[in-house]
Amino acid sequence: MRNSIDKSLRTRLNADFVEEKTSVVENTISQLGEYFDGKRTEFKIPFVLIGSDFQKRVWNELLQIPYGKTESYLGLSKKMGDEKAIRAVAAANGANQISIIVPCHRIVGRNGKLVGYAGGLPVKMKLLNIENAIINGQFRLF
Repeated sequence: MRNSIDKSLRTRLNADFVEEKTSVVENTISQLGEYFDGKRTEFKIPFVLIGSDFQKRVWNELLQIPYGKTESYLGLSKKMGDEKAIRAVAAANGANQISIIVPCHRIVGRNGKLVGYAGGLPVKMKLLNIENAIINGQFRLF
């Protein structure tokens, strides 16, 4: 999805960018490595959420889901004050451009099943396993 994300960023920011190593990039790589090694439960990285106001609200709610816990689309919609917004919440969740850091993988179906993840469901399961979010075959809910 890299090309799609790059195009969206260029359009929304009305700017171009270059790839280069910076201290922020190196720090992000380091923190992601710690996360994958099970040594980091939250990220301390400066970032800007780029999307619609609604998408930003959803992404900020995702940031409130603790490491090792999950939430459903319905639960997230209720927390945002509109349980009928499930489809819009799901679409915003899927449009998250900095997954893992903004933990969209922590969202599961209302029935507790794994649903939707741009990186694929096996990757989502792996991330939830890293976080020990699955106990006795059940997701740990928020």
